[in-house]
Amino acid sequence: MDAWVRFNAQSQSKDRLFRAAQYACMLLGYTLHKSKAAADLLKTLSDLEKHLSLTRKFLRLGNSVEALEAAKRAIHISDGVLRLCLTISHLNKAMYFACDNVVWAGKTGLFSKVDQQKWSQRSFRYYLFSLLVSLTRDVYELCLLMDSDARYQSAKTSSSPNPSHDPPADCLSSPITSSRPPLMWAWLLRHFRQVITVLQNNPPLLLDLLKNSCDIFIPLDRLGIYPTGPGFVGACGVTSSVLAILAVTHPWLKLKP
Repeated sequence: MDAWVRFNAQSQSKDRLFRAAQYACMLLGYTLHKSKAAADLLKTLSDLEKHLSLTRKFLRLGNSVEALEAAKRAIHISDGVLRLCLTISHLNKAMYFACDNVVWAGKTGLFSKVDQQKWSQRSFRYYLFSLLVSLTRDVYELCLLMDSDARYQSAKTSSSPNPSHDPPADCLSSPITSSRPPLMWAWLLRHFRQVITVLQNNPPLLLDLLKNSCDIFIPLDRLGIYPTGPGFVGACGVTSSVLAILAVTHPWLKLKP
């Protein structure tokens, strides 16, 4: 099993490269269509995109096994929320890959009677749910880091020999200080700055959050839940693929566990 996982990891690296090329073709085709490019060029890009998609489906054969192995490892995580999120995410990825394998078999003619549209919709549903759970995990990680940062700042302030005394919260909304932002706006601004600071100090979380945020528009568009068009989907696909490649080339950027 371990040998298969190691072999499959090499295929996943290739898949990310083909994925970037596939969505680049989609984005380029959309751009050229808007600029009234030649029909032959548009057809060539469309055919190339389809071939890249089929190649990626071939490279993903057997990915269900690795997803199930990842789910088995996630069961032993001590944090209950992370354990739940990661296990559910990996299980949904396993189902997504399994449905994707069926679509590949239908496209290659191995099983000509396969309803490709139905299985494709099923795969994107599992993909969407996996991304939603992954985003939930990212937000949970962010909340943990923000809470840790808030406790650190509080301890740092209390241990300071000359702590600065901020005005009470009700002063922010008093008529005398009307030039200051309202209390709610000040609270939002403070938390926004804290989010930016925490993400800047944690590049793996920032990268994973951006990647999942871009990816989620792909199944939303394919399932018709939130149609955005090939241009936007192509741009999101290229962006998330580049971020995924960065995580492969720089392992320290991969969010753990």
